[in-house]
Amino acid sequence: MKKIEIYGAGCRKCEQLAESVKNIASELDLVCEVEKVTDIGKIVAMGIMAPPALVIDGVVVASGKIPSADKIKSILQG
Repeated sequence: MKKIEIYGAGCRKCEQLAESVKNIASELDLVCEVEKVTDIGKIVAMGIMAPPALVIDGVVVASGKIPSADKIKSILQG
């Protein structure tokens, strides 16, 4: 099971990224856990300077913008 985390302060972009990831994971029938991380200390500890960030199994795979649906799909399948 993949652990997917959305790092950000809870802004509109963070919410959009979380929604997109959940929808695409559902389309792919991917068994995963999606968690939103809003703690600034944890965001900084991960080295994220530009939220929102998409983190999969502890690895930052996208940061600073919302990836396209195709990119998210590719990331989740990879």
